[in-house]
Amino acid sequence: MNTTKSGIIFIMLSILVACQPIDGQEKTNEPIHNGFSQQFGKAVNKQSGLRFPDDHGAHHQQGIEWWYVTANLEADNGDTFGVQWTLFRLSVDEQNKITEQSPWWNGQLYFAHFAIQTDTLHQAFEKYGRKNQVTITAQPFMARLDDWQLLSESESFLPLNLSAQHKDYSANLKLKNSPLVKHGEQGYSQKTHQGHASYYYSYPFLEAQGEVVFAGQTYKVTGSAWLDREWSSALIDPTQNGWDWFSIQADETELGGLMAFCIRNSQQHYDYCSASHITPDGHVRAIANDDVAIQVLKTHDLKAKTQQKALISKTYPIKWTLNIEGFEPIIIEARNPDSRNQLSIPYWEGRIKTQGGFKGKGYAELVGY
Repeated sequence: MNTTKSGIIFIMLSILVACQPIDGQEKTNEPIHNGFSQQFGKAVNKQSGLRFPDDHGAHHQQGIEWWYVTANLEADNGDTFGVQWTLFRLSVDEQNKITEQSPWWNGQLYFAHFAIQTDTLHQAFEKYGRKNQVTITAQPFMARLDDWQLLSESESFLPLNLSAQHKDYSANLKLKNSPLVKHGEQGYSQKTHQGHASYYYSYPFLEAQGEVVFAGQTYKVTGSAWLDREWSSALIDPTQNGWDWFSIQADETELGGLMAFCIRNSQQHYDYCSASHITPDGHVRAIANDDVAIQVLKTHDLKAKTQQKALISKTYPIKWTLNIEGFEPIIIEARNPDSRNQLSIPYWEGRIKTQGGFKGKGYAELVGY
């Protein structure tokens, strides 16, 4: 890859990493620049709808896309683990004008995250890749960066095999038996009052089985997993900082699951929310902004380094009340208060447990703190 292309990749990574506050910025009321608000490619078309199996593959007309798995797992000895596996795609050649043919370069930047946690420890790793290191196909499905991969066993999408490893940590899981569900309006998921949107679908009730290696020790595990697929040209508005997102699987499986997210504005106040109530057979009740609200009940201060390497304290919520029309208040609490992925793009991703109006377990993602 030539120097110009290397420079483009550096610039694009810098844009995304810019969601971290600079020294002192976290103390002001000024909007924090967020790379996820940048426009990459064409906005999703509400009229186009979802088409399968094609939409399991990549959408190069939209600049931001991910294949995202989270899992709550229990070992034979009773130990519990959380696993996250994600492949991100980011368009660098926004105009889709590749002027130089290369086996290494197709105008796309790919990076993958693998994280594994207990209730007290959290380890996160990342890889970056170019064209010949990555395979994304719709049928048979495969999303791969080097040897970190999620792929179908046959022409059918399910079951899937997930694998990732880094030194003394790994996950090898088989995922099966979940309906496909479409969030929002048949998959068209509005994200802001200004109209930003994505296409968003999930497999929320996957059964997981396999093994993990944590700190060099191997565990046979079973549990549940949730696969998210999403693509967009811009997830949020430039006046917004980030989001809190939750996926919850009910302890009583006949009660199904919940997905909820709230976008935060420049003052870190919740600005736009949405939710899905999912039945076990995959029917979705879309719940609009007016019927969803989140309130932070507890926070946790964690030390972090700014881009200038200064040590600061950053505050993350770790306990919330989620109010959704049709449910009594739901109490959400992080299992590991320090579930940060301290990677090139830092964010918090960890297991949660819920009580009150919907008892279950799941994952939370906190971006832009």
